[in-house]
Amino acid sequence: MTTIRPRRSVLYMPGSNARALEKARNLPADALILDLEDAVAPDAKEIARAQVCEAVKARGFGKREIVIRVNGLGTPWGMADITAAAEAQPDAILVPKISTLADLHTVEERLVGYHHLRKLSVWAMIETPLAILNIGALAAAGGRLGCFVMGTNDLIKEIRGVHTQDRMNLSAALGLSVLAARANGIAVIDGVYNDIQNAEGFKASCEQGRAFGFDGKTLIHPTQVEPCNEVFAPSAAEVEDARKIIAAFELPENKGKGAIKLDGRMVELLHAEIARRTVAMADAIAELA
Repeated sequence: MTTIRPRRSVLYMPGSNARALEKARNLPADALILDLEDAVAPDAKEIARAQVCEAVKARGFGKREIVIRVNGLGTPWGMADITAAAEAQPDAILVPKISTLADLHTVEERLVGYHHLRKLSVWAMIETPLAILNIGALAAAGGRLGCFVMGTNDLIKEIRGVHTQDRMNLSAALGLSVLAARANGIAVIDGVYNDIQNAEGFKASCEQGRAFGFDGKTLIHPTQVEPCNEVFAPSAAEVEDARKIIAAFELPENKGKGAIKLDGRMVELLHAEIARRTVAMADAIAELA
């Protein structure tokens, strides 16, 4: 099985705020997005870029996955952001407003001189109607593409919709994005939940995201990290059951069987595959502690 990297909680941190960047070093988020785009005013873009790249080069974030979100390709800062981010060598560069294969090719071309950075991944913000219509082709682009990040606020704006708790108006976009990601072996992260004070609503949104099949959720406040981690992690009961399924299929008398009876229920090989992933995820989460 491919090595699993937990991405339950993916927290945006404003790149222009030095104090926030320092605080991020001790937060229990699986991944941090150090943001040069939405969280940074135009007159602070250059300072934020230098500050974020310096912080990434210092390598003080422990086992957390570090992602730099650059400005859009069509902005005055986007291309320079990509170059500076690559020089800092984060785990990934997140590019906003990816809508076409041409956008991804532009990013790949900008990174052509960084062949030595084999682990540097490109993450794509999926936040336009055109991106959703092109989602299959985008997911199959290959190259450095490693993850989709849903920009649900921008999607709502672009479709001229309104935010609803059940997100029924986004269900097609969310579902298609998950399907495309899974079909092409890349990760996919759910969009943010805006009402920081609504803990119950946030938990419900996390549970919905997990039900859709997302690997985790992007977050806008540190208080959202721990409840998000809890929802997107397998529970102790799930892990225990998974270990029982794996052990049952490994018994000599069950070798080669497509289905077995376990605790009064029929369990198939697909359940064993799910069980192995559950255990692998639990082990990977334990490694982060």
